Amino acid sequence: MNGNTEVDPQVLSALPSGCRVTSTVPHGVSFWANTGKIEVELQDGTPQSFFIKVLSDEAGQHMVAGEFESMKAIHALVPEFTPAPLAHGPFESVPDTHFFLCKFREMMKEMLEPHKFAAQLAALHQNSKSPNGKFGFHTTTYSGNLPQVTDWEDSWEALQFELEAKGPDPKFDIMLPILFDKVIPRILRPLETEGRTVKRCLVYGDLWYAIDMETDQCLAFDVCCFYAHNEYEFGQGMPVCNKFGAEYLAAYQSYVQISDPAEDFQGRLDLYKLSLNTHVSALFRDNPNLRDQMLGDIRDLVARYGSQAEKIPPPQHL
Repeated sequence: MNGNTEVDPQVLSALPSGCRVTSTVPHGVSFWANTGKIEVELQDGTPQSFFIKVLSDEAGQHMVAGEFESMKAIHALVPEFTPAPLAHGPFESVPDTHFFLCKFREMMKEMLEPHKFAAQLAALHQNSKSPNGKFGFHTTTYSGNLPQVTDWEDSWEALQFELEAKGPDPKFDIMLPILFDKVIPRILRPLETEGRTVKRCLVYGDLWYAIDMETDQCLAFDVCCFYAHNEYEFGQGMPVCNKFGAEYLAAYQSYVQISDPAEDFQGRLDLYKLSLNTHVSALFRDNPNLRDQMLGDIRDLVARYGSQAEKIPPPQHL
């Protein structure tokens, strides 16, 4: 027997009834949480393993709730895409400490086979539907340790947090009014004019991925879901750090067509990429390179779309 066998009573109550904990050991790496593996022996002697994530303070409480609800939503639609979530809640033995618990799946951090990944992602998008037809989610979800805007909205044309994290910059005074007043409406409004509509489908929001070493299935983890335009997912995959090349997009498009107007497709992906890069810059406030990257994204979008005010359709009232 390796490791400690004591777990918090609240965690124990979420494990299979009558099981015996045989080991708890650290497992995995997280910027924001302590993570571990709990091994148990079921009443019939069968071994089983679980993954636990532990966070503190009020933010930690919301983070574990958001991850649980996100994982539950995905697992209900495409069960093989995520480990089965089991529970979240407060520790009984340690004040202001919160946990997220799911089934354990041994992961290998390798690039995914494009068509396997695309088939699962397409199934998630095609099988999901916003419960009220709006963008958003029923609880706040977190990318890293910052909340995402998940209020139910009819239209979603917002970026956030970065200025609060890193302070003002005179370049923003010039570019942000153009970005919000001209660029974002120019890119997003055509999706829902001239009879077009965007299905609000479940996206998992941040492309953390791995391969299940036992089943060879693609796995999504650290999910932060909401209902959005399906193409948002690939804007999040564009930054070089995510390593999703053109073959992944091509594989996905063999299942799901590009939204109309197709000529704006790259602009939409660049805008969605900006959303991620803005959030990452806010997360890592001591890294000035991330702000430079974000400013470069804005500068590029302003140059391409900022003078196209005549092409902006009027807002649609749903």
